[in-house]
Formats: sequence, C-alpha cells, structure tokens
Amino acid sequence: MGLHKVRWGILGLGNIANQFAKDMALVPDAELVAVGSRSMDKAVDFAQKYGAQRAYNTYDQVINDGEVDIIYIATPHNSHAELTIQSLNAGKHVLCEKPVALNFSETVKMVEASKTNGKFFMEAFWTRFNPSIREVYSKVDQNEIGDIKYINADFAFNIGVATGRMIDPLLGGGSLMDMGVYPLFLSYLVLGKPKEILAASNFYATGADKQTSIILQYQDAQAVLHSSFVSPSDMKATVSGTEGRIRINSIWHETQSYTVIKNNHEVDYHFPTKGKGFTYEIEECHRCIHEKKLESDLWSHEDSLNLIQMVDEVRKQTGLEFASQEN
Repeated sequence: MGLHKVRWGILGLGNIANQFAKDMALVPDAELVAVGSRSMDKAVDFAQKYGAQRAYNTYDQVINDGEVDIIYIATPHNSHAELTIQSLNAGKHVLCEKPVALNFSETVKMVEASKTNGKFFMEAFWTRFNPSIREVYSKVDQNEIGDIKYINADFAFNIGVATGRMIDPLLGGGSLMDMGVYPLFLSYLVLGKPKEILAASNFYATGADKQTSIILQYQDAQAVLHSSFVSPSDMKATVSGTEGRIRINSIWHETQSYTVIKNNHEVDYHFPTKGKGFTYEIEECHRCIHEKKLESDLWSHEDSLNLIQMVDEVRKQTGLEFASQEN
C-alpha cells in the first residue's frame, strides 16, 4: 500500500507561501496539487518551482478543484474570512494564515462554517507546533520554573521605507497584525486570557501602527509585549517563574533552542527544526484530517477566538481601525 497523500491547494503566493511550499516537500504524505494567484505568471512560476500539478489565476479555481483536500490561505489578512468560508463551503479543509481574521466576529463565522460543513479548520499558528515551544510549554506545565509571574516578548525589525500591504489598514496592515500577534500568542499559551489589557501605538500616516506596546494584567502575573516595524530587537522571549526562567532563543517564534536558568545555572536544549518549521503544522493538519477532527487539540477554534479577542481589545485601546472591515 502506498502512502495516502493529503492533497493541498495554496491561495496567495507571496513570501510565506514560498516558505510553506518548500517545507511541504519535506512532508512525505503531502502533495501540492493546485496553486492560485491573481497573476497567471506568478502561479505558473510557483507551480514549476514547487512541483504543483496545476496553476490558476483565480482563487475560485483552486477552491473548486476536485482533487484538492485542504487549502492553505496565505493571502492578505482582509481576505482570510471570506476565502476560508468559501473553501469550507466547497467541502475543503482549511489552514488559514494568522492572524486568523481581522476581528472576532469574522472568526466566529469561520468556526461556524467549519462546524456546519464538518471540515477541519485551523489558524496557521506554526509557532505552536515548534518542538522547542512544545517543550517549553511542557516544562512550564510541569512547574519546572515555579509559578509563572512574568512574560516578556517582542517581535521587531526595521522594514525601512514602508509601503504596500504592510502599512495598508484596508489589508489589515501594521506591526500588530503582522508581528504583535506572536507575543500575544505566547502570553496566551502560557497564562491564558488576561484580566486587563493596556496598549498604545505609534502610527504611520496611513493609519497602520508602526509600533505597539502592550501590558497584559493577569490575576497574579504580567506580560510586557512589543511589536515594531521601525527598530530591531534581539527577538528573544522570556518566561519567568518564582523558581527560574526560560529564555526562548532568537528568533524566538521559529526557535531552534531554549535555555532554562535556575539558581544562576543555565542549561541549553536544542531542537533543530525540520526545514524552517512549517512542517509541524502541516503534519498536525494531516493527523487531524485522518482522525476526522474539525480542530486541533494544540491550537483549537477556541484558542483562535480567544486570541483574536485579545487583538481586538488592543486595537480598541490604541485606536487602530481597519476602515470598512470594522464591526
């Protein structure tokens, strides 16, 4: 018996889709069947580069391709909800790039479409499946560093001259949605939903945020988080407890290692990723599909809903709005 392949389609063929397709080649039971872009040239180039069987110049054609089992959505944030719902309604499973949508109400509709159609749906929070992050989570869970009191995480670099999608509020641009979701994710993973959120941003003339700082207030802990397009950071994250701390080494959201520090003693743990690390979320999708699950236990629908609710509150505090998409 040959390997039962899971057949993928990809919508949106930008940078992250390229990295994803490269990693997909490292997953033996994954097959790239169809790719879609608004540009036929781009679709054909991408298909040739990664061995996809078909290239389309509309997203609809990928969604309606009878040989596609699951669709990976890597388009700008503002189209995530619409394309996810359309794909689920067409009987496809969906892995949708983060942030899952522009707001909570869109996300609710996406989850409803998954349940109505009985199809698997997950937000592509690849960091959740990173081997080091899973280990850190388990060490925290086992009380290795005592009660968690503080998390510090940022995601920042200088993008230089800011143009295009990244600073277009109509496309969900800005540092919060592109990068701030990662520090928020880490706090949520370790400490859950906060009692209170305090946030402030500086903005581009377009209305997208160039930098955002966030304090999460928990019952008995705090998190200090930051995202930026205008200055670099060392991209490490720290989870601190009453008996020690864990440093997730740079670049922390795609880390290959972490360090446990207790009593001034450091121990390093190395977990080099397979490929860049998208391999693990691909494998998780396959596992869930084979087990006929609608969601992952590691990053569930509820997790996506909780996280986007936190993002909505940050936007409310900072005044970051996405024009006509707002509700």
